[in-house]
Amino acid sequence: MSNTGAGAMRMPGTGAHAYPETRATADTGVTRRSGWLGWIVFAGIMMMVLGAFQAIEGLVALFNSGFYVVEESGLIVNVNYTAWGWVHLGIGVLAVLIGAGVMTGNTAARIGGIALASISAIVNLAFISAYPVWAVVVIAIDVIVIYALAVHGREMRMED
Repeated sequence: MSNTGAGAMRMPGTGAHAYPETRATADTGVTRRSGWLGWIVFAGIMMMVLGAFQAIEGLVALFNSGFYVVEESGLIVNVNYTAWGWVHLGIGVLAVLIGAGVMTGNTAARIGGIALASISAIVNLAFISAYPVWAVVVIAIDVIVIYALAVHGREMRMED
């Protein structure tokens, strides 16, 4: 059965738009978005969630420094919890904003997301003695976000 002609019925799975992830391009004809598109969305959402968590961690450091495992003198970088609180709060606010930009496919947000996730991983490594389990979880998610944005972030910019 042919799918050509004005009155012909389209069969599922045939034609130029058989797969919603298929997009025509001028230089190669047809490209496909991979399953990594979901990981980019995951990276954007995780940046926003981790941003909220970082902000909460910053507020805790500002208002209740006794919450953490060690005193300020036991931290890897000898800075008081007020300074750490402001650093975490700043990273948190930026992560929420950049995560929203990643969700729109913005290239600058993708680059900023890679940079911010790298900074977040380093900051949490320096903060690891204060709250070890949380720092390791944040670092692991930062690495996943960096990978998703660096390797597959371009797929969010494919034209519809």
